[in-house]
Amino acid sequence: MWFVFSAPYLSGMKMKDWVPEERPREKMRLRGAKALSNAELLAILLGSGTGGKNVLEVAQEIMVSADGRLTLLGSMPLERLVTQKGVGEVRAYTIAAALELGRRSFEELALIDKQPLTSPELVYRLMRPILKPLDHEECWVLYLNRVNRLLGKEKLTSGSLEATLIDIKRILKRAIEKQCSNVILVHNHPSGSPIPGDADIVQTEALRSALASVEISLLDHIIVAEDSYYSFEQERVLHI
Repeated sequence: MWFVFSAPYLSGMKMKDWVPEERPREKMRLRGAKALSNAELLAILLGSGTGGKNVLEVAQEIMVSADGRLTLLGSMPLERLVTQKGVGEVRAYTIAAALELGRRSFEELALIDKQPLTSPELVYRLMRPILKPLDHEECWVLYLNRVNRLLGKEKLTSGSLEATLIDIKRILKRAIEKQCSNVILVHNHPSGSPIPGDADIVQTEALRSALASVEISLLDHIIVAEDSYYSFEQERVLHI
């Protein structure tokens, strides 16, 4: 069984009668888009129910028609999507456009993953979709080979609204395991300013020294903000 919903979803209740935090839009506002199921995200695109069914019931039926898979829904011909109950032409175009945007976004990230990360701009483009929406700091590490192709990336820590700590021992261990030659550190500033604080500079220097002791280079430390970034290498804050 693909979907399991609590009683309000299956009762035909109108959206306005639901507990507020269970309404898809309110749930997204409170918890973020990642907290929503595929059907709940689809319900936001649809906007309202039809034929005595609430919008989430309609969205559930659409997902069932695609065997619960977004890939099948995305490849469904518009002619068939239009005929789904509660969809129609306008909603079909909305759904198809949203899925196409998602596909293009994935393709862009895949292309970045495959090319050498030779500039702070490329790193920013790779990590911005992950870090920009957050309301807390996260620190990520990119592990690169000798020609700066990405061997892997991972979230190192998730901090408070204002700070996160760098786990140097963990980075060293993972870098050695991956047999990487270079490392790039990336974290975000939810405040909107990409300028590093004193703690950012001190921790980056400590990481640079630790990696150098095992002949691995820290190529850069990128701070991602709202619509900008800060590169330690470009600004020559440290000799890295």
